[in-house]
Amino acid sequence: MSISALVDKALAIFRRDLLTSSRYRGALIFTAIGTLAELAAFYYLARAVGPSFRPEGFDYFSFLLVGTGFYTFLLMGIHSFLQSVQEAQQTGSFEVLMTTETSAPVLLLLTATSACARNLVQLILYVGAGFLIFKPVAPSISISAVLLTFTLSLGIVIAIGFMAAALQVTFQKGSVILWALGSSAWLLTGTLFPISNLPHPLMLAARMIPITHALASMRLALLAGIGLGAVRQEIVTLSVFCAFLLPLGFWAFSYSLHKARQEGTLSNY
Repeated sequence: MSISALVDKALAIFRRDLLTSSRYRGALIFTAIGTLAELAAFYYLARAVGPSFRPEGFDYFSFLLVGTGFYTFLLMGIHSFLQSVQEAQQTGSFEVLMTTETSAPVLLLLTATSACARNLVQLILYVGAGFLIFKPVAPSISISAVLLTFTLSLGIVIAIGFMAAALQVTFQKGSVILWALGSSAWLLTGTLFPISNLPHPLMLAARMIPITHALASMRLALLAGIGLGAVRQEIVTLSVFCAFLLPLGFWAFSYSLHKARQEGTLSNY
């Protein structure tokens, strides 16, 4: 497939999703209200905890703001892969889509990319509103560290997203599994508090989760802003995770499709 054809398909998917979103303007308003309420809750929680609590050297509101915002972006990005498969199964178009001239992994990636772009806009608005409204002090940002952390984190999202899609193809209950994993990850990834507060066995388990390192690196890049050297260890760790998980994710999704075709369950839901 040529690059131009790939770009045309990506733009077509973006246009479709943009038109769909424009029909639900009321939902956007309620989402904005909910976001402001969440930010206010975190702000007053940080005030209640007090300025003496500085997890990893950051004030608690900033720690919560970046942690919850970026964690939600990563989890929703993973969910977008599963949701793309789930919606195609519900409408009965999944089997047809998986037999087009566009390869199945590429088609799934293009569909999920549109959702990830929307989630990125929400992340920027969430963090931006948090700093502008509740903490009007510009954070110290290292652009290079932010971009590198984001790129590697996106690789993690793609890898785990393909695995989630594979679970949906195989068991048709991928959302339940992802919900269970996502709920436990709130505890283990340092989203709400530093993983150093966990018992030693759980702290070791937390370090085996790539999202833990993505959050730590993004906090340093956004709040400390002292260059790539400060996030070197997290960047190396994320690179290793990407190198291992990306091929595994592609293989898991391709194998689940192959198995479903053999068993005649590709259109099952």
